[in-house]
Parts: sequence; structure tokens; C-alpha cells
Amino acid sequence: MSKRVMLVDGMALLFRAFYATAVSNYYMINSKGVPTNAVYGMVKHLFSAVREYEPTHVVACWDMGSKTFRNDMLESYKANRSAPPEEMVPQFDLAKEVMEALHIPNVGLAGYEADDCIGTLSHHYREEAEVLILTGDQDMLQLLEPNVSVVLLKKGYGNYAEYTEERLKEEKGVTPKQLIDLKAFMGDSSDNYAGVKGIGEKTALKLLHQYGTIEGILENISALTKAQRSKIETDLDMLHLSRDLAAIRCNVEIDFPLEEALLQVDEEKMAWKFNELEFKNWRKNLI
Repeated sequence: MSKRVMLVDGMALLFRAFYATAVSNYYMINSKGVPTNAVYGMVKHLFSAVREYEPTHVVACWDMGSKTFRNDMLESYKANRSAPPEEMVPQFDLAKEVMEALHIPNVGLAGYEADDCIGTLSHHYREEAEVLILTGDQDMLQLLEPNVSVVLLKKGYGNYAEYTEERLKEEKGVTPKQLIDLKAFMGDSSDNYAGVKGIGEKTALKLLHQYGTIEGILENISALTKAQRSKIETDLDMLHLSRDLAAIRCNVEIDFPLEEALLQVDEEKMAWKFNELEFKNWRKNLI
């Protein structure tokens, strides 16, 4: 049987599940006073995707604290993000405990984001398995390469937009690597870096279609309009810094053997954990 590994963006699933029910103040607080809505929804997303794509192996990747090497590059990186809601906080550890109970390894590395772990593992595993990245984060599309697909969660459960390099090229007219340059121009308000002020997606795409890369654009800067040239020259340092911040690292120091990620759910262990958390109707609604 050919191998298919699903790399799960744990935080993306957890936050998506949390806000889907938190909007109506439905936190599923159990008898111990612990909210479980995010973890319950995360498991539902996970099992829906496992049913849909039938991976042979699964790994969950996580951020390990708020500070990463990107904060050393730009102190204000992600500094505009508010603290997670208090009902969310106890669910971070619970989510990892549930993954353990499902026999799914949790992978993360201090100083790096989950994206970097996913990028590195996808790069390693693509030689021996088909790789699917399960996330809600479009930034992951830069990781597309032969044998690597990105499955983006859409609204509700069991709805996905599946991307390959070919679909990205068809839809956006760019390669995965060009997405990094695109983000370098546009910046990212949620990550708190500016890119080039005054150059949005439309102009950046036009320039990348024409000249290929940031280097190609800079080599032909005299051919740009006066306004474009002025904006790029003014924010040239930020353009280069933004590209460095936007690029997901695929060479971080993690080496997790694929065979240890074989999906083998222990029904007894799973039942014990779900019952401990007081998940209601889990046999009917989750698995």
C-alpha cells in the first residue's frame, strides 16, 4: 500500500473550531469547569479529513511559545495579536493530550512556528510518501511541490479546497515560490509587517507575472512607473525583510521518522480520553 501522510496544522484546527462555537458562547464546559469546544471541534475536523483522504500516517504540528527567530529579525512581529480568550488557554494542552490518546505524534520546535515544522517534514517525507498538509492558512500554499498538496479547510466540516502546484498556477498565475515574493510586497497586517506601502496584490501580481521574482523586478526597476519605483526604493529594506519573514523554513532541526506516525488509533485509549473530557455523543458525532 502506498504511503500518504497528513501533516496537521494543530493551531489552525483548534482556533477555527473554537471561534465556530465561541461566537454563540458555547464553550462546552464540563463538570470540572474546563471548556472543551475547541478540542471537540478539532477532533471533528481531524476525523472528517481522515475519512476523506485516508492517510496512512498522521503528524500534528504545533507552535511552541510565542517567541520565534522571526522576533529576532523584527521585534514587532505578531506584536499586535491579542492574547487568546481565557476559555481557549486550557485547551492548548488538552489538544495535545487528545492527539497522544489517538496515537498521533505532536511535533514542535522552540524558536520556530508550526509552519516551519510542517515545511521541513513535508520536504523530508515527499520522497517516500504522498504529503497532504491540512490547514486553514493560505500561507502554506508556498509549500506546494511535486508530491505535496495543501488541503485548506473551508466553512463547516468536511469542506476543503485542495491545492496542487498546477491548481495554484491555474488560479493565481503564480508558482509557490512567487507567493513568498507576493507577500513580501503586500506585507501581512496580522503578522505586523508592512511590505511595500502603496503596492497591493494587483500591482505586485502584475510585476511578478512580468519579471518573475523580486530580483527580476529590481533589475528592471527603471522600466517601472515613477510611482512604483519610488515606493519600492523607499521600502526596499522592508521588502527584503518581509520576504525573509514570509518564507516558511524547510530546514529546521527536526527529524521525525515517518514510521512512528503510522495511524493506529487505540479505540480503548481514545474512548477513555473522550469520556474523561465528557465529550457528548462522540461516537455518533466524531468518529
